[in-house]
This record gives sequence, structure tokens and C-alpha cells, in this order.
Amino acid sequence: MSVFESTPVDEVGAIVHDTRLANGLRLLVVERHTDPVVASMCWYRVGSKSEHTEEAGMSHFLEHMMFKGTHKFGKGMVDQEITRLGGSNNAYTSYDFTAYWFELASDRWERALDLEADRMQNLLLDPTEFESEKAVVLEELSMGLDDPWRLLSQEMAPLIHGRHPYGRPIIGYRDVLDRMTPEKMRAFYKRFYHPGNATVVISGDVNPERALERVEAKYGSIEAGTPWSEADTWRPELTTPLGAQRLDLTWDDPGQRIILAWPTEKVGSDADFASDVLSTVITTGRLSRMYRSLVLDKGLATYVSAHNDARQESGTFLLYAEANQGVEVARLEEALREEIAQLRKEAPTQVEIQRARNILAAGECSTMETVSGLAEHLGEYAIDADWPLGFQLTERRNKITAEALLKFANEYLTDERCITGTSLPEKD
Repeated sequence: MSVFESTPVDEVGAIVHDTRLANGLRLLVVERHTDPVVASMCWYRVGSKSEHTEEAGMSHFLEHMMFKGTHKFGKGMVDQEITRLGGSNNAYTSYDFTAYWFELASDRWERALDLEADRMQNLLLDPTEFESEKAVVLEELSMGLDDPWRLLSQEMAPLIHGRHPYGRPIIGYRDVLDRMTPEKMRAFYKRFYHPGNATVVISGDVNPERALERVEAKYGSIEAGTPWSEADTWRPELTTPLGAQRLDLTWDDPGQRIILAWPTEKVGSDADFASDVLSTVITTGRLSRMYRSLVLDKGLATYVSAHNDARQESGTFLLYAEANQGVEVARLEEALREEIAQLRKEAPTQVEIQRARNILAAGECSTMETVSGLAEHLGEYAIDADWPLGFQLTERRNKITAEALLKFANEYLTDERCITGTSLPEKD
């Protein structure tokens, strides 16, 4: 049997037990006995980033099909069983991973392992169910295109990421989805859905040795599968856009929307933490710099928000704003650029920086109050970098000084590196 390496994490009152099974599956048990609840999550190191062009949207579509039955548990039985046990479950797909989660009382959580281990190897992919669920995914795609912010973000992505798959939407494209078959999905499923490409996180009121025993029993006999070096898709390196770029779209409502985007760095980099702090300084809450200036004082915007989108292989600093009624988007854009230019000249004050640190720390504490939040937080960092980073965030952000923010703004947030997108009303 595998042996744990155990690490107390005082910040969340837990002990993290880490091991790897002989077939490559990584197991993280987050032992915390504050509530009689256990979250069980299974993470696969595959998202839209690892799809070939003709597979665009496959990871998300497969996530849907994982609820459509095996020989042992038929269509809908996973949901029915978890409901019967008084728990909850769901799944989601990102650019870098796909995750499946269960939350159950601590006297019945092991049922999640039965369900998850079974669908890791025995998915039916029934052709009739496949076509039915394809229609659901296509409808989801259409609904997404009815959102002006999502459409604008989607159309800007290739300008930001170039030929890298990060420039494609996670849900894929209609013409590619139309051509997908159960056979193609089964090949994708076999390529990525196996213990050698999986991390299981069990969080909450659980005995770690019992958890390891049960995981060994359920997953230990499953073959490791195709090594990541062979399964992963070749993709071009991310490159910085050659100069400023612009995209202007129209939308059939009176709203005037703008997004400014700057490529940055991946999860865990110094730029990642600087992005967190700076985005919070400028737009989080009514006391933030841009909210006070653009919404309250000048009345140019009804909405302004900054976001750090750090991923496994790159990052983006994004600034969103919607013009107030009667305000031209060009005026709002000018004001946004003036605010960014000021950040390049003068760093945020220590009061602003400390306020941002406090907000970010409070958000993390809130996330990790629940066993599901803790499992998700740990699992994401385990896939994107490694799990200890998830408990070093406050320490890393506290090292981000005013000088570091000034350097970040001057290195990354320049006019020459900016990708601008607008969504404007259709002309009569």
C-alpha cells in the first residue's frame, strides 16, 4: 500500500496527506474534523488546452457524457444515488483540467468512490445519448453567444493568445461539435481518463488511512493509461502580440462595453500575485480607485472590474467597463487609459495595498470554510502548479510591494501591449 507524506496546514486547521498509487493516481486527503461532511473530487489533467483543433469542445462535451451512464450505473443514476444519500454533486471544465465533485455526510462519503472509479473506466457513450447530449451542448453554446460580454471576450481571445488553444472557447465551435462521434470521444476518453492522469482530493471529516485503503480498493486495479507526454496535444508557444490590437463588435442593445487586456504570466509567478493585488486595488469595492473615479466621481461608467486570469501556461490582466447612459465609449476608454497611465507613474499607496491584501485574504478564508471549497482550492493548485502554493497565497501577496506594482504596470500594462475590444450598439 502507498504511504502518505503528511503536512499540517495551520491556516485552515487541517492536515494534508499526499501519496501516489502504483498506477500513478495522486491522492490528497485533507483531514479536518470540524463538520461531519466529506467532499470527494476527481481532477483530470485535461481541458480545452489539450484538444486537437478537430477536438475543440471535446473536454466539456465529455464532462456532460460522464453523467450518461455505465453498465453498472445507468443514465441519471449518479445523480439519483447522491440525492438519495442527501448529498450533492456536479462537474466543470476549464482550459487546463476537468473536475468532478461530490459532497456527502461523513458516514456515507465512500459511495462517491464507487461512482467515480466506475465511470473512469466503464463509460457507455451510447450513440443515442451522445446525439441527445450534443444538442444540449449546442444549445448551451448558442446561449453563450447571446451574452455580449462573453461574445466579446471570446472574439478577443485569439488576439491575446494567438494560435495557442487558450484562444479557443472551452465549449468549442458548432461546426466541430457537429462532426464529433462517440468513437472519437471514446478515443479521447481513453487517452486522458485514467489514474495516471488523475488527482483525487478527499476533504473533511475523514480518516486518512481508511481513505487510502478505499481509494486503493476502488482505483488501484485500473491501468495507468497513456503517459501524459504522449497523450497531451502539441501546441505552439504563447507569444506576446506584436503591438496594440483592436476589435470592435456591435450588439443589438444600447450598451457600450469595453475590455482592455494585457498578456501577463502563468499561475504562481510573481506577475500572478502582482495582478491579484493590483486588480483588487483598482476595482474591488466602492473604495477602490477606479470605482470611485469612474463610477462615483465622474459618472462615466456603470460598471468597472479588473480580473487576473492566470492559467497553467500564461496569464492575462483584464479590465472591463460599461459606459454610463449618454457617455460615449471613446470617452470611457480615454479615462481608463489615463487611470492605467497613472499606475505606471505612481504606485498605489500602502493603505490601498493593505486593503487589497485584506480583501484577498478574507476571500480565501471564506472559500476554505467549507470542505468542498477547501477541496476545490487544493485541487486547482495541485493541477495548475502544486498544492502547497494554495496555502502560500497570503505570504506571496504580502511580498508584493508598491515598487513591485509599479514595475508590473510598466512592464505589462503598456499601450503597445494592449488588446482592446468594444461592443457598441448597432447603427440605424
